[in-house]
Amino acid sequence: MLNKLKAFMADYRGEAIVCAVSGGADSMALLWGLYLLKDKLDISLSAAHFNHHLRGDESCRDEAFVTGFCADYKIPLTVSGEQVVAGEKGLEAAAREARYAFLKSLPGRIATAHTADDNAETILMHLVRGTGLKGLGGIAPVNGKLIRPMLDITRSEVLAFLEEYSIPYVEDSSNSGDDFLRNRLRHHVMPLLKEENPSLSQNLSAMALRLRQDEQALTVASEKSYTHDVEQLRELEPAIRSRVLSRILLNAGVKEPEGAHITAMENLVFSQNPSAKATFPDGVVMARNYETLKAITEETSLSEQEITCPGEYEASGVKFTCTRNESDERTKLSFAFTPKGKMVLRSRKTGDTIRLLCGTKSLKKLFIDEKIPATRRDMIPVLADDDGVIAVIGIGGNLDRLSGDGTVRIQIKK
Repeated sequence: MLNKLKAFMADYRGEAIVCAVSGGADSMALLWGLYLLKDKLDISLSAAHFNHHLRGDESCRDEAFVTGFCADYKIPLTVSGEQVVAGEKGLEAAAREARYAFLKSLPGRIATAHTADDNAETILMHLVRGTGLKGLGGIAPVNGKLIRPMLDITRSEVLAFLEEYSIPYVEDSSNSGDDFLRNRLRHHVMPLLKEENPSLSQNLSAMALRLRQDEQALTVASEKSYTHDVEQLRELEPAIRSRVLSRILLNAGVKEPEGAHITAMENLVFSQNPSAKATFPDGVVMARNYETLKAITEETSLSEQEITCPGEYEASGVKFTCTRNESDERTKLSFAFTPKGKMVLRSRKTGDTIRLLCGTKSLKKLFIDEKIPATRRDMIPVLADDDGVIAVIGIGGNLDRLSGDGTVRIQIKK
């Protein structure tokens, strides 16, 4: 075991290493191994212990044990803890998050004692819950400042190492029960699989490393292929496209894109509806804007407001004035008409039509022809009176209503 540990730690010569120690067999083996190697590797060794306060007196026993051992061998120790409570993902996940938040706050590299058996159990857990290539990659040997020097070392090697050096350790009583999936796999599934192949843990860890390399290669390829263009996305290989879509969701604010989310994005890409949209966690809405994917904010229709002259108005970022007409100019930005009854600025309504140079169209057809995304159509300002649509602000006026000698003029500001 010591030779395997030395080979891994050779890349971290001269660095400050913090060993995460629970007091259990794995972490005590890692701490003792690093202690034996610290002078040869010129590492500055310290330890860290986090008390989750989940097992009453036993949690306090573990803290006292680690404190005493480190004091005996003059290993600097940082202790922290809190009363962990179950979150949305359960107690085990909440404990892990609290522990890692503490560890990552410490200076130096953080070494954790995950073994080949832990890695094999993690892979099986991912298989049970459903996973892809990333999940089959198991536990990362290096993740930022976290390092896992024992992923090539089995639990049986750990126990033999501790016995050789007469190193004590404590047992976590929660590991003996079957409350957690990992424990059930450890107690009932792993022994059966090891009867078929005693080298199961090492083989799964070796497989995980190869799959991590494959995942990294696909990730690099997807970064080079990153695009929001629908046609380009359709041309990508599925393995690349799924990673691009996952990255789009991450950039849009989805913290943990899952398989179902990628499937929903695939449906957007291949939808025949150029204005299709889908809702995702964390308040993210993705939509097709014809040939482009984009994150949007769900928008509502405009609040109807009365228009009087003279006056200045703004809607959906468009500013315009209504004044007394003193010109016969007629453009998209300036036109005159004579209102019939009350003038209002509002969203489109069913049955609205307008006559432009290309003929009479419903506003629904007009917005489709103008390629206005469906999510924006109810935010397009429509000027109307008792006789119907006068103009669609920013697109043009209704030729049936415009007149050079009209009494009022609309002037849209660029």
